Amino acid sequence: MEMLSILETLEDLVERSVSVPFSGKCMVDKEEILEIIKEIRLKLPDDIKQAKWVKEERQRILLEAQKEANNIIKDAENQIASLIDEHEITKKAYEQSNEIISNAQKNAREIRLGTREYADSVLIKVEEILEETLEVIRSNREELK
Repeated sequence: MEMLSILETLEDLVERSVSVPFSGKCMVDKEEILEIIKEIRLKLPDDIKQAKWVKEERQRILLEAQKEANNIIKDAENQIASLIDEHEITKKAYEQSNEIISNAQKNAREIRLGTREYADSVLIKVEEILEETLEVIRSNREELK
């Protein structure tokens, strides 16, 4: 992500800054810091857009999985209706339709869980980046005071 690159630049700036003797502080170029903060502000909306896209993609995948499950269920119901006249065939059809429905529900559940986990991991990553950025900004603001 570009945000990590910007944070590395900020970290490099702080690391190569001149230390103030007898304190844990350092002197940094105000213009450089402000430029990096400006760049962070410009990049944050991109990360937020990406998180929104992940959320929308997750929702799309869930809807698609649900449609597929519904189609499988409809196919199974149609198959049952066509075989209803013969007892042995009907019995087998019920077994197969239940298996198909069970598999479809299992697949839908797995897809739903997978997309939620993926979306959650991406959102956690974005949250961590935002927290790190805020911490760096707070720290720099404290140093500037």
